[in-house]
Amino acid sequence: MLRYLPLFVLLGVVIYALIDCATTKKEDAKHLPKIAWIILIVLFPLLGSIGWLIAGRNRRRSPGGGSGGGGGTGGGRRSTWVAPDDNPEFLKKLGDENAKGDEGKTGEGDDGDGGNDEGDGDADGKRDGDPRTK
Repeated sequence: MLRYLPLFVLLGVVIYALIDCATTKKEDAKHLPKIAWIILIVLFPLLGSIGWLIAGRNRRRSPGGGSGGGGGTGGGRRSTWVAPDDNPEFLKKLGDENAKGDEGKTGEGDDGDGGNDEGDGDADGKRDGDPRTK
């Protein structure tokens, strides 16, 4: 079984290179057109795959160096996911929705207690159902 390992590794690299080449935009292929790279990978599996992985694709780095993945505001071609609490557009949309919701609720059920309508209790000042006051 161990003697088939190099064959499986080569097959995995060829499949990965073919899928990577096929899903790459044509303007990101360097040195040759995409179809030429695919033909090279199929005809010369080892050399074509290694050639594509090393020199065939225009791999852009983020402007600050490193591997990207920080915040989604960099100048890279793909934006990364940003958590909603860090996304200014989402926060603005939430603020707008809250403002709309507050406009429709003016004067409804306002009894002057600051919105505390749950379990006001008896006249003795104790809250109903509070186990600490019994």
